[in-house]
Amino acid sequence: MRGLDPTTSDLSRRACLRLAAAALAMGGSQAEAATPFPQWVDSFKSRALARGVSDATYSRVMHGLKPDTSVYALDRSQPEFTETLWQYLNRRVSDWRITEGRDKAKENDALLKRIEQDFGVAPPIMLGIWGVESAYGDPYVQKNHMRPIFPALAALAWGEPRRRRYWEQELLNALVIVERGWGTPEEMRGSWAGAMGHTQWMPEVWLNMGMDYDRDGKVSPFGRPDDALASTARYLANRGKYRRGEHWGYEVRVPKGVKANASRKYEAWSKAGVLRPDGKPFPQPGASAKLWVPVPGGPGFLLGPNFYAVRSYNPSMNYTLAIVHLGDRIMGGPEVASKFPGGERAPTLAEIKEIQQRLTAAGFDTGGADGRVGNGTMRAVADFQRKVRMEPADGYPGVRLLARLREAR
Repeated sequence: MRGLDPTTSDLSRRACLRLAAAALAMGGSQAEAATPFPQWVDSFKSRALARGVSDATYSRVMHGLKPDTSVYALDRSQPEFTETLWQYLNRRVSDWRITEGRDKAKENDALLKRIEQDFGVAPPIMLGIWGVESAYGDPYVQKNHMRPIFPALAALAWGEPRRRRYWEQELLNALVIVERGWGTPEEMRGSWAGAMGHTQWMPEVWLNMGMDYDRDGKVSPFGRPDDALASTARYLANRGKYRRGEHWGYEVRVPKGVKANASRKYEAWSKAGVLRPDGKPFPQPGASAKLWVPVPGGPGFLLGPNFYAVRSYNPSMNYTLAIVHLGDRIMGGPEVASKFPGGERAPTLAEIKEIQQRLTAAGFDTGGADGRVGNGTMRAVADFQRKVRMEPADGYPGVRLLARLREAR
């Protein structure tokens, strides 16, 4: 992909996806061999009718449907990219996402303020999720890197045995959405696992957390961002227990001997010598936070309850750190002050474009030179790295790679 990774989720939305991906990576489909798909569709109809889906809706969606069996091998067929945390952050908190996020913040200022008033979730958090999940609803991503979700979910519900119950429920949820008139099979395009729209809702989230925030008569994660952003804020407030008015946390410098993973009040951390890099005091000294040092010798972070509220959307610490850091950078916050061991600074937008241009000129097609890093660019990088025996061949397009490309010229 030339732009960004098309994901990149709650325990029902993401943890299950990771388990399912692991199951798919192990190999074949038991149901495929046991029951022909058309027969399975006929037998599944009673489940849909019991959920309130009409015969007409079921026939409209499922009649003649062909299962997207590429989902079984999709995870296996993707190139393996092992990212360190500094690489993960550099890719997602990129110049392009920061610049675009600032434009989106201005463009949607009234909407973001209204969402904060209604749900308490601060604009930087909403912009961070929106930017990482869909590149702010980029139509290029939707058109070229999303697939119809019904063939995918039907294939998973029919042929993926280890998580069949989960996929069956998501297929039923998607059918109910069509029944309610909130979406059509044609517009319901998403990831291979069924996540859709600006903030990548699974059908369960759409159905149970979605709201008609723009009052157009339907709930939709597509089109105008109102429903998607407001419903995601509702999710963070209701399921994540987001606290109004509290910051997610702060980068800190950690003296030797201070134990991570402990929870204390900010004022206690200050007394222990755990301070912000710029020396500024913590705005709410009576609030509690947990110390996290993700990489020994690297930066530390004090994480408040709102960090974990965001983490409820995707149970990944790295993902959550990227979200909150991107939001801060959009609002003018600084880069991570302390360097990660072995890390390098994030390349600028101009440098990413130069990397893409040089790779393409050398015969390694990145799919475009837009300054956005997705799977297409990473494949091209990895191929170049292998050709010139640059280790590790990790697909990361950074400043060291750019220097090597300039030398190759």
